[in-house]
Amino acid sequence: MRREVLAAAGELLLAEGMAGFTVDEVARRSGASKVTIYKMWPSKGTLALEGYFTTVEAALEFPDTGDVRADLRTQLHAFVDLLTTTAAGRTVAELIGHAQTDPELREAYLRTYSSPRRRLAVERLERGRAAGQLRADLDPETVVDQLWGACYHRLLLPDPPLDHATADALVDNLFRGIGARGTDE
Repeated sequence: MRREVLAAAGELLLAEGMAGFTVDEVARRSGASKVTIYKMWPSKGTLALEGYFTTVEAALEFPDTGDVRADLRTQLHAFVDLLTTTAAGRTVAELIGHAQTDPELREAYLRTYSSPRRRLAVERLERGRAAGQLRADLDPETVVDQLWGACYHRLLLPDPPLDHATADALVDNLFRGIGARGTDE
């Protein structure tokens, strides 16, 4: 039943956004009762989030080809594509907005979406560091902020576009650094 509810929730959320997302409609589409749904998810927002993540998880798999730079580029391209060519971008922006005023959704966002996604990136960066592809003193958490944080920024405040060129520039700037030659601080 859980799978059916999550599939219905993800489908409804991507089709209608948060404005059209209701537990009643998820119950109707999945065949589950509202009581059953509320036993598994404490709020509409937490159900929407888990439905979203279940729907997009496969598109966000993190590759490990042995080349950390190529893997970062591949994953960022997949992330950018998801955010810009599907309803997932609008949807995650809405979820982030709702999480600002819904403590249960905020906690669920961190626990079930943001933290696991962040952990995958940090683990890939740590494997790259262990393989000698990254500096020994690299802070993987900050790299995650620099790469994915920039993408979220362009999603939420779309002044400059979010596209593959942006993702490539982020990775290239990271690997080349931004200091002029001869400067070290």
